[in-house]
Amino acid sequence: MTSTYKPTDEKELAELISWASAEARPLELVGSGTKRGLGCPVKINGHGIPAKVDLSGIAGVVFYEPEELVISVRPGTPLEQVNQMLAERNQMLAFEPLDWGWLLCGESKAGTIGGAISVGSSGPRRVKAGAARDFVLGAHAVNGRGECFKSGGRVVKNVTGYDLHKLMTGAYGTLGAFTEITLKVLPAPEKTYTLLIHGLKPERAVEAMTLAANSPFEVSGLAHVPVAEAARSRVSHVGRAGRAITAIRVEGHGVSVMHRMEELKKLLAPFGPLDELHSMNSGRFWTELRDAWLLPPDHQLVWRVSVPPTSGAEIVAASGADSWLMDWAGGLVWLGYESAASGQGARIRAAMTQGGHALLVRAPDTVRREEAVFQPQAEGLAKLSARVKAGFDPSGIFNPGRMGAVSLPGAA
Repeated sequence: MTSTYKPTDEKELAELISWASAEARPLELVGSGTKRGLGCPVKINGHGIPAKVDLSGIAGVVFYEPEELVISVRPGTPLEQVNQMLAERNQMLAFEPLDWGWLLCGESKAGTIGGAISVGSSGPRRVKAGAARDFVLGAHAVNGRGECFKSGGRVVKNVTGYDLHKLMTGAYGTLGAFTEITLKVLPAPEKTYTLLIHGLKPERAVEAMTLAANSPFEVSGLAHVPVAEAARSRVSHVGRAGRAITAIRVEGHGVSVMHRMEELKKLLAPFGPLDELHSMNSGRFWTELRDAWLLPPDHQLVWRVSVPPTSGAEIVAASGADSWLMDWAGGLVWLGYESAASGQGARIRAAMTQGGHALLVRAPDTVRREEAVFQPQAEGLAKLSARVKAGFDPSGIFNPGRMGAVSLPGAA
């Protein structure tokens, strides 16, 4: 039977981890549990089934300073609560963290802010604003020895030591347990419009998105959706032409948005028929894209592939996927497969001739144990990663095997 612990503050958590380290007892760190299906299954080894550490009890807003564009929250705080609080002051998390629930649970479950930062969750606005780690200003955390530490601060430019908080962002809870996360926020846009180009093939769509991205019109989203996936959208404008769509988002002050849209229309007119989405429809479409809601829910395998944008269409053509989406101007490709056969990873990675990273997002546990869920690291980088892991968590107690690498001694 799996033991479950639910600390309510940093002191209780540190005492629990100190005990687990002394006993070499593995721990599975979770918030609301919505992302337990992401990454490799946590390993059972000679030390038994990992005890579950529920961090949802370490929750709440520590401070929020809208004028300074900064908020500090505890990891168990629901992401929806953070988004709602920011929206009341016309602010936002600019990195657009995903609602992973659609892919992993089949329903909307946004999870906690700690979970979003732990997996480095970045949405469509990454092409303009940056990734999740670019917005983490600082953090309090507990390492694998049970020691509390602090990294960063409340401002973008600070000299308070190494950026350990950025190293922990995207580490899937294998380096430490967050107890407080300080984030930079940005003003929410007054207007959000989306320009649609209908009927482009993937190669031509990448050309259009690249042209828009390199234009002076400050686009904040660049995506391409094939016919079948466009038809799944709840936004009627998207699927009405019965064609693939290439979507280009423009945000900001109203007059500026309208001017940039007009200029983009002139720039992109040679690519084909154009259409527009405004306000609510625009926001709904990008939410559907962000959460990969547009992929068929019955596809058993889903891969998330990050590559140079110019190779996005090449990945689509070589992958043999039954469904797909392109985001980040072709730099992010979602690939869906109806059946759960293993071996797709090798095919996808062989197509990544310009480099990149392929992550297996959704699959049965049997496939997750057989496939390389994360991109295999070169020998030198793998050794460096192992040294970093040993520095933070010398006994290997945090989420053993979650990233398919360092685990407890004697682990399978």
